[in-house]
Amino acid sequence: MMGHGGLSPAVLHVLFGGSPEEATIDIKDCVDLDICETIKLLEGTAELSSEEKKLINELALSWDLPLVTCDNRRWLFDKLILHAVLGRTSRQVKQLRRGLKETLIWPLLTERKDAIPLLFPRASDLQCTPRMVLEKINWPTQDEDEDSEVSLEDSCRLTGFLRTFIEMASPVILGKLVQFWIGWNVLPRHGLDVTVVESNFPSSSTCFHQLKLPGHYKEYCMFERDILAAIWSTETGFGMV
Repeated sequence: MMGHGGLSPAVLHVLFGGSPEEATIDIKDCVDLDICETIKLLEGTAELSSEEKKLINELALSWDLPLVTCDNRRWLFDKLILHAVLGRTSRQVKQLRRGLKETLIWPLLTERKDAIPLLFPRASDLQCTPRMVLEKINWPTQDEDEDSEVSLEDSCRLTGFLRTFIEMASPVILGKLVQFWIGWNVLPRHGLDVTVVESNFPSSSTCFHQLKLPGHYKEYCMFERDILAAIWSTETGFGMV
């Protein structure tokens, strides 16, 4: 419900007294990837396979909802999203509301609705820019390079590739890069470390905010291909290229 990307608009709507049925819910508000992928199967009008129906029905029955049919497909889609985003988080929303009241912030937020986005910014308002990312990076130093697994020439070339990649990347790609790097897509208060190593593919130590770049790349296009494959692997697991 609430992570490093902030609260979803639907949760904020309910938190401040709105009806769950009137909330605008997006499939992206569902934080459980497995559940999200199952619900997505109901989108569109393509005929469902027996395996897809099985996944949907198992989820529906676990939440006391009926089995999927041709007639209730859209209705079931809406009900599953509603429960995934708001039904499963109702207890946490109540706890958060109680906490806001105990800290005396509640009167301000209920009287000044314009203050809510300041306290709970949307992830889209926290988009990274190349400059923001570059200013956070702790680049390898010459002293570190002397003890490195790779040569100074390789280290300089790879860090140059990374700088070029960041300078040319869109906000979405930058967010994915940061997520691959540290585990979530919001820049940390402290720095981002880069090291050039002997390996086949880019990887990261998210707990240490360390990005590990293989030193074997000679051409930028090959580096770009593999770093993109790496950062998009955050949809299924960090570092799974």
